[in-house]
Amino acid sequence: MRNLLCWPLAMWLLLLQPWETQPQAAGRRCHAGPMDLVFVIDSSRSVRPFEFETMRQFLVGLLRSLDVGPNATRVGVVQYSSQVQSVFPLGAFSRREDMERAIRALVPLAQGTMTGLAIQYAMNVAFSEAEGARPLRERVPRVAVVVTDGRPQDRVAEVAAQARARGIEIYAVGVQRADVGSLRTMASPPLDQHVFLVESFDLIQEFGLQFLGRLCAIDHCSFGNHSCQHECVSTPGGPRCHCRDGHDLLPDGKSCQVRDLCNGVDHGCQFQCVSEGLSYRCLCPEGRQLQADGKSCTRCREGHVDLVLLVDGSKSVRPQNFELVKRFVNQIVDLLDVSPEGTRIGLVQFSSRVRTEFPLGRYGTAAEVKRAVLAVEYMERGTMTGLALRHLVLHSFSEAQGARPRALNVPRVGLVFTDGRSQDDISVWAARAKEEGIVMYAVGVGKAVEEELREIASEPAELHVSYSPDFSTMAHLLENLRGSICPEEGIGAGTELRNPCECESLVEFQGRTLGALESLACSLAQLTARLEDLENQLADKK
Repeated sequence: MRNLLCWPLAMWLLLLQPWETQPQAAGRRCHAGPMDLVFVIDSSRSVRPFEFETMRQFLVGLLRSLDVGPNATRVGVVQYSSQVQSVFPLGAFSRREDMERAIRALVPLAQGTMTGLAIQYAMNVAFSEAEGARPLRERVPRVAVVVTDGRPQDRVAEVAAQARARGIEIYAVGVQRADVGSLRTMASPPLDQHVFLVESFDLIQEFGLQFLGRLCAIDHCSFGNHSCQHECVSTPGGPRCHCRDGHDLLPDGKSCQVRDLCNGVDHGCQFQCVSEGLSYRCLCPEGRQLQADGKSCTRCREGHVDLVLLVDGSKSVRPQNFELVKRFVNQIVDLLDVSPEGTRIGLVQFSSRVRTEFPLGRYGTAAEVKRAVLAVEYMERGTMTGLALRHLVLHSFSEAQGARPRALNVPRVGLVFTDGRSQDDISVWAARAKEEGIVMYAVGVGKAVEEELREIASEPAELHVSYSPDFSTMAHLLENLRGSICPEEGIGAGTELRNPCECESLVEFQGRTLGALESLACSLAQLTARLEDLENQLADKK
């Protein structure tokens, strides 16, 4: 209080007036820039009615000094005792009159003093976007003003540290009987700027004047060397560095780097996105050209493949990763010339059971296939890969499911996608698939087992096994698969769709048949000669 004796007479006269009725600098208000401000008010039984009324007037007067609005200062008020009650959230009111009306209608809770509970509520609820707080990416300061008159009945140190770690700047205001140690525990550093101890509720205006002075008058960027690379913005908590458009602030809080737009926008590039200053462009793999939309790449040249995708839908994949898997499947679809005469695609999902999402013969265009893939619902159970391979062999490549007859010489390709070890045996049906002439590919992610992938895949394993440690980095596998599945480069290269009834096919068939008959006749002649030789040997012995 000794410092108060040195204040000018005008300041003393100002303090003697009720805070609510003090002139606000000839109508001027605090323009501190955008801010989310939450008052956390102690309304425990130790706060007497006339003291609570003084606090109410203090809040109303402080509101009249703030530049309140949706794009300026948003205000929320929380009161607490043994419980926490939201008087009004940040997004409730944009007019000062509505806030004052809610504060005047406030009824004290008059119970205990659970300050830690109140700070936790402010951190988890009051400063949430659902309550009206602006997103963290907008870097709008979040300020909590905790006003209390006593010692907390719960722990405040840990929850206050969590709140500060989440970017909430805490001012701790103690009135009359408040515990200074608790105030210092909950407040943000530097403590001399964030801890206020007021001797009585009658002098709470002292805090109001100091708080407004710190909030409104001080240009933190003008003091010392802020070291911001681009721009310094003054906030209640001190200087904050901002970066120009197209740049992001680095962890040191001062330096800026060019923003990687490819990570921040839905670029739609089929294969690769490359940031270039304030823009980006799409790239295609070697040998493929960017199409007119600037995002898609040319597809495989015309070829004929029956492709069945076997997708792991077990609970270990998790829903958000399953969505990434579906996106990856659609990127594979983009590689192929999907049509009834070209590439046919079927999709099977497996977990503890097997479900055909759509068979080979159902969809005739890439767009139809991609829509069907996005509509697939996640199973979320076990991992029965052996059961899924059995289904692939016995059902997925049947003509009833849309596979073309073997006589047409169309390659049959199975691609198994899994993220973990199978819960049943895979050896029998993995071998059977290859015996049936199905070219098998195995794609593993995360905890997929290499031995199982190799057992599923066709030889050589280097060309038929792909692995990614993370679902979000699967895109690099596409080029490997493209080089194998695309007909002009992989197993379908040179494959010709043949009608066995066409003349050329009949001639070829006859030629192969005559050759086989000639070989058989030669073998029979040799066998006859051998028998005659044995008969002669027996006759000589007699």
